[in-house]
Amino acid sequence: MKLGARAFKTGLATAIALYVASAFGFKAGVFAAAIAAVSSIQPSIYRSIQTIIEQVQANVIGATLAIFLVLTVGNEPFLIGFGIIIVIGMCMLFKMKEDTTFIAIIAVIAIMEAPQDPFLEYAGIRFTSILIGIVSAFVVNLAFLPPKYETRLFERLTNTTNDILQWIRVTTRHLSDQPALKKEIERLNEDITRLDQTYLLFSEERIYSRRKGYRRARKLVLFRQLIHTTKKAFNVLQNLHRLDYEIEHFNKDINAQIIVEVDKTLHTHEKLILMYSGRIRKQETYPVDQLSKPKIPDLVNQLMNEYDDKERDRMKFLPLASNLMEYHNELVHLRKLLTSYLNSQ
Repeated sequence: MKLGARAFKTGLATAIALYVASAFGFKAGVFAAAIAAVSSIQPSIYRSIQTIIEQVQANVIGATLAIFLVLTVGNEPFLIGFGIIIVIGMCMLFKMKEDTTFIAIIAVIAIMEAPQDPFLEYAGIRFTSILIGIVSAFVVNLAFLPPKYETRLFERLTNTTNDILQWIRVTTRHLSDQPALKKEIERLNEDITRLDQTYLLFSEERIYSRRKGYRRARKLVLFRQLIHTTKKAFNVLQNLHRLDYEIEHFNKDINAQIIVEVDKTLHTHEKLILMYSGRIRKQETYPVDQLSKPKIPDLVNQLMNEYDDKERDRMKFLPLASNLMEYHNELVHLRKLLTSYLNSQ
């Protein structure tokens, strides 16, 4: 089990919220402060700033509704449930996120279950306690700088891509264990999802220098294309896995050509990633255009012509042919973007 920075920040924010609420003598609102702190931790500074505004608004909405209901109709359990339904609807109307809606729900429950006398005093304490929890989480988010998402993104991208390319090599040679490959495909699919999430966090980082902002915008475009190309490679792996038995029974010449051309494609992909990371020595001109150019279109034609007289079998290989062409085209586009990016450095 690995505990990350978010677990540490959550615990610290909760402790701070409890100490501050106790210091103000808000015994009735300590629990609400702790829950608010737990639900307010965010992975980036941008999200922290965005979240604190929304959560303060949600707290105001929830508290206002709760006070109105208690003063007009009471605080019976079914009325608390009714209040929660209304506040969820209001948050949906304002297009608030789930964690923001949760703050509004906490405010409704914390205030409506408060003793009747003196009600407004208790309501004020609990409203303020929730604010303490929100602010405590915000301070912790600012105090502990988020990780370098660019570094994390590139590491995940490299590891995921390498795993996919290795499995493609094994599968084209019909050496893969099918049950093991099936599990790996499921794991790789989860890795790609995490890759998208990390890219989103990286894209949310703010740069206030115009020059750095322009350079970073180009880097975002390049990373998006790197991820997109990796997804196309994953699609090829999925189809190779599905058609492994049929491809194994092709004639030897086509099997040999599949291995040669796919290996060229994988080599191109690997070399492009190495070029971006700076592991390939700089020359007068970057050797992007000197990479081997796989003849994927010719390979696709051969695949489709293998069953030219059998339309049903021919259609079976259409997804693989399409994936190979898409992968090839994305690599060509990545090559152009990388050439432009490296020449601008």
